[in-house]
Amino acid sequence: MTMHDHSLADHRHSHAYLSEGHEANERRTIAVVILTAVMMVGEIVAGYLTGSMALLADGFHMATHAGALAIAAAAYAYARRHVGDPRFTFGTGKVGDLAGFASALILGAFAFGIAYESLLRLFEPQRVAFTEATLVAVLGLIVNLLSAWLLAGKGHDHDHDHGHPHSHGHGHSHGHDNNMRSAYLHVLADALTSVMAIAALLAGRYLGWIWLDAVVGIVGAIVIARWSWGLLRDTASVLLDVADPSRVADIRKAIETDGDARVADLHVWQVGPGAHAAIVSVVAARPLPASSYHDRLSGLSGLEHVTVEVSACTKPHDAPIGTR
Repeated sequence: MTMHDHSLADHRHSHAYLSEGHEANERRTIAVVILTAVMMVGEIVAGYLTGSMALLADGFHMATHAGALAIAAAAYAYARRHVGDPRFTFGTGKVGDLAGFASALILGAFAFGIAYESLLRLFEPQRVAFTEATLVAVLGLIVNLLSAWLLAGKGHDHDHDHGHPHSHGHGHSHGHDNNMRSAYLHVLADALTSVMAIAALLAGRYLGWIWLDAVVGIVGAIVIARWSWGLLRDTASVLLDVADPSRVADIRKAIETDGDARVADLHVWQVGPGAHAAIVSVVAARPLPASSYHDRLSGLSGLEHVTVEVSACTKPHDAPIGTR
């Protein structure tokens, strides 16, 4: 016997699983894209007019970050515009994770490029225009700090009560916005390279340690690669619907609290920043209405869309099966 305890109103609910302050994050990201693009164009033009390879190199390097940040801004706009599109079964909450995954790949390529160029310069040191290069690094750092300030604006990661008919996570956090995280990491990567470059350039100019520029580049590449790997791992987990073992255990514990009901099958996956969906198949000798099992999950944060299927079973319960 299978029972579904839902009214028609229960089935008519929003699938808007976007991060808190989604539109504010979009505006901040666009502002950073514009700021980065202006700095990029300025450096390239100045490089051509002065013949400075340092200015040209940093200008084209900023172009890669402007592109990655543009991906983040486009993802925010796309997710917002298509939030009610019925083609997206569980909404557009994972668009940001897709953009974050793409940005992580770009960040990884950026780290590889820095490491490769640094290794070449370590074995074949090149003449460095310390004055111009230091000026470029300082200007880049100022732009990056301003960009970081914009991206870390108010409302980035606060608790939020997202109320709709299937909301089981009152007061949960809609943080963990991987799209914003990817944009922020690109800015931090730029800031890190600027700070380390300034230190290396000053050491080269005043101490004669020309080799330090290459060493600092390699260290910076390793740090950026670690950031890239962490972002790749987290966004891939969301895109591949990897379940959080602790969340699965909490759902099972909440359902099986009376000693009669058993979870026969369980699927849990993320549908947006801080928002999860779950399909729970419950078997019980004395089955209760599905709404009763819904109520047992109401105290768990982050469960935004829950479907419960209840079946009667007269045989003794075996060990739980089919959990995913």
